[in-house]
Amino acid sequence: MLQRGDRAPSFTLLDQHEEKWRLADQHDHGVALFFFPKANTGGCTAQACGLRDVASLVGNVQIVGISPDSPRAQASWDDKHQFGFPLLSDPNHKIASKYGAWGTKKLYGREYQGILRSLFLLSPSGRIENVWMKISPKATPTQLLMALGKSHE
Repeated sequence: MLQRGDRAPSFTLLDQHEEKWRLADQHDHGVALFFFPKANTGGCTAQACGLRDVASLVGNVQIVGISPDSPRAQASWDDKHQFGFPLLSDPNHKIASKYGAWGTKKLYGREYQGILRSLFLLSPSGRIENVWMKISPKATPTQLLMALGKSHE
């Protein structure tokens, strides 16, 4: 389990425009990395829209979403809601696994493997500043703003 102070696992994934996005290239700003289960679903749309709506308040932090969805599915979702931030495709959940955001979930008594909705705040130097595992869609933007507010004091 990744914790505050750990080095964030580096990665390169395709975004919704099928362009490579590299964490290593983000050294001039922080990154708010959120893992979500599936594009164009109620909870994920609420989470991403909430982050879109606070994007102007996060300062020098790039919001980035990751799910197993294809770039095409994410592009369609982005076109519909105009998120304005990268949505990255992790179809084999390799990166989600590195971040501990892939694991056992339960629904109606059935267990299965899937994305654990989570948020990671990364420093410009690539260190983990905050981790929220199993965060609710509604709490995601609020928790991000609270963490950034504390870091500016």
